[in-house]
Amino acid sequence: MSSKNAKREDRKVALVTGGGRRLGRQSALALARDGWNIVVNHAHSPKEASETAREIKSFGVEALSIKADITSSKEVDAMFNQTFGHFGRLDLLVNNAAIFPPAKKFTEITDELWEHVIATNLTGQFYCARAAARLMEEHGGKIINFASLGGFQAWSEHISYNVAKAGIVMLTRTLSKALAPKITVNAIAPGTIIIPGEESSDIKHIDEKKIPLQKYGEAGDIVSALLYLAHADYVTGEVIHVDGGRAVL
Repeated sequence: MSSKNAKREDRKVALVTGGGRRLGRQSALALARDGWNIVVNHAHSPKEASETAREIKSFGVEALSIKADITSSKEVDAMFNQTFGHFGRLDLLVNNAAIFPPAKKFTEITDELWEHVIATNLTGQFYCARAAARLMEEHGGKIINFASLGGFQAWSEHISYNVAKAGIVMLTRTLSKALAPKITVNAIAPGTIIIPGEESSDIKHIDEKKIPLQKYGEAGDIVSALLYLAHADYVTGEVIHVDGGRAVL
């Protein structure tokens, strides 16, 4: 029986953090088209999350929108408990929520900025992975973390972001060992991905001609990798670069 035609109790459930915007939204919609029930997490975008949930339902699957700040372990645990209470299962965590802070010289990084970036981009993914693992440890499941090209390259004006995303890479590798054999843990490391209508005007992108494939990525490039990992049963501890070849520069 395909996931699209599965009964409600048999249909797999995915929770997507930061699911109301950009790659989180695109990930949630792609999984919905693939037949998954979706939990759309948001912290500060209730309107966008609700709109995403409504669109998800148009694919004939269920959607649940939950507000939770992933930097709070109490809110994270409550979100996962609500998910299990509603669906009775959790099969996939997409650890997407993150922030990209403004450029700062190293000596200008405040305590508050450092702590906020690390809490959101690294600690929050740890909290979510821990809560997910507790629900998956008996029956198994998958965790897909969103790392970044910034976890591999040194960007002198985005040090806090670099450190947090490098931490995601190691979190992915260590969790893949700690949670095996029941739970697979992998990551996607996007390069420059352009989503029309959702780009911040103050972010400067690398010249696309300097990318080996000489173009920016699209949302479809990311969700293709996501869907592969969502169904891959013999892959764990891997980081898939979706960056047009920039990781080799």
